[in-house]
Amino acid sequence: MEKLICMFPLLLLLLCPPFAFAGHDYGQALSKSILFFEAQRSGYLPHNQRVTWRAHSGLQDGKASGVDLVGGYYDAGDNVKFGLPMAFTVTMMSWSIIEYGKQMAASGELGHAMEAVKWGTDYFIKAHPQPNVLYGEVGDGNTDHYCWQRPEDMTTDRHAYKIDPSNPGSDLAGETAAAMAAASIVFRRSNPAYAAELLRHAYQLFDFADKYRGKYDGSITVAQKYYRSISGYNDELLWAAAWLYQASNNQFYLDYLGRNGDSMGGTGWSMTEFGWDVKYAGVQTLVAKFLMQGKAGRHAPVFERYQQKAESFMCSCLGKSSRNVQKTPGGLIFRQRWNNMQFVTSASFLATVYSDYLASSGRNLRCNSGNVPPAELLSLAKSQVDYLLGDNPRATSYMVGYGSNFPQRVHHRGSSIVSFKDNPSFVSCRGGYATWFSSKRSDPNLLTGAVVGGPDAYDDFADERDNYEQTEPATYNNAPLIGILARLSGGHGGYNQLLPVVVPAPKPVVTKPQPSPNPKTTPSPASWSGPISIEHKMTASWVANRRTYYRYSTVVTNKSNKSLNSLNLSISKLYGPIWGLTKSGDSYTFPSWLSSLSAGKSLEFVYIHSAAPADVSVANYVLA
Repeated sequence: MEKLICMFPLLLLLLCPPFAFAGHDYGQALSKSILFFEAQRSGYLPHNQRVTWRAHSGLQDGKASGVDLVGGYYDAGDNVKFGLPMAFTVTMMSWSIIEYGKQMAASGELGHAMEAVKWGTDYFIKAHPQPNVLYGEVGDGNTDHYCWQRPEDMTTDRHAYKIDPSNPGSDLAGETAAAMAAASIVFRRSNPAYAAELLRHAYQLFDFADKYRGKYDGSITVAQKYYRSISGYNDELLWAAAWLYQASNNQFYLDYLGRNGDSMGGTGWSMTEFGWDVKYAGVQTLVAKFLMQGKAGRHAPVFERYQQKAESFMCSCLGKSSRNVQKTPGGLIFRQRWNNMQFVTSASFLATVYSDYLASSGRNLRCNSGNVPPAELLSLAKSQVDYLLGDNPRATSYMVGYGSNFPQRVHHRGSSIVSFKDNPSFVSCRGGYATWFSSKRSDPNLLTGAVVGGPDAYDDFADERDNYEQTEPATYNNAPLIGILARLSGGHGGYNQLLPVVVPAPKPVVTKPQPSPNPKTTPSPASWSGPISIEHKMTASWVANRRTYYRYSTVVTNKSNKSLNSLNLSISKLYGPIWGLTKSGDSYTFPSWLSSLSAGKSLEFVYIHSAAPADVSVANYVLA
């Protein structure tokens, strides 16, 4: 990229911008920004892991508490799993896919994006073992920050912290409910059983958050120094209700937004920020969408007040409000010195989706200075992303691995220490500081796609590993960015963002061929490799008493050339009535009207419950 140099300093401000660059490859930036999440994975890494310098880590997480908490994401450059920012990350990744999944599919990145979401939701399922129990942190920042170690070498405390009715956390439970609900929309078409399971957890988590009120950092006090909930929990309760309504179309949650909008601040707060702590601007944007979709009904007056606050946020970002966001001389939205880029990507995402909502409804944005066409919001988002990618006074890309001038000494334990695979020698707690943290050399492992904290209020930036305010990345920096990049890369395509959401099925992800077992006949837990096949599918769903119920049909076929005279099936995770089998002790056998199953013949049984498919397997059988 070439910098445009102006030769006449006195005419600089009048005739020529201080910096101008060639266009960006948003598709490449999208691919890299999604890849970053693979570097942040905790747990057993899959065979198709693309960030190959990482290895398994945190394999004992939760064990001391009697629960499996292996998996999930490290939030930033440390090795702690913080539940609140992780949940916000998953919510924003899901929202990005919901709005711009078609563009991601066209670029071949939808499958990777959905895998990134599922890595988080798989962990949240584990972290929510009971309706009113949620594990919200593994490890603690104090002991973790004392050490500089690869995740694979961790010797720090891995204590698991939870919330429950006696130790509530409405903000944490509410944000996790939002994440599960949003993700259920992502998987609704490609994996309906998994989507149903996510929605079931979301319902329970919302009820838990709403019934047992309290700030999570009052219960998980070790989080206070790192992710204190300044805004409280009302914004998360409204946020969760908005996502549950979008996921379930259940009127209860729409009524909740209408009934509580004034008292919980949804219609009162005029925000100039949006992020993992303060969700009001996001709630207001979603409710404005419901209003434009014609779904407000009797709540229209309240929803119009939500929309006024949403538009106040948009106008403040554009500099057209009575209280505008601060910007650097180079034009970057600036909120704070420590990881400012999180606010840039989150605000830019809201501007992007709201631009498309307005365009779909044929409306303009209403600011103090008058009506503003939707295209101005998209232009704002594009300007912020272009700055992030290198169109700035320093000509620096703040995405690692994008462009020719990007941060080389990232505040990140894994990337700054030689890969465990290249040198498995143990890196001690303090030894990591002496050998690797203090090194002035570039990182041995490229943290591709990571968006670092970025410059200060004057566009200055110091590429130093100990400059954590500016060089540390975070998952919640990238999560909203993938949506904007997909939109800028794929264009609008004539989509009406107010129509019902349909996330396309992802194309198969092409990876390096590796030996793998034969594929199962279905993606459900029902499988058997012997002479008896089990095929499992969902045939119907409906909502009753705020809960979604599913009818599952399971077909058992005798594939042998002999008669099946005896059969015992083991069925676990069954939470409703079953028809077509006879209960026999701890297993199930032929129904009363069937004594055997001839060669090539099948039997069908069905059951109904409000969860993912039951686990069905063959306990024993007799062929004659």
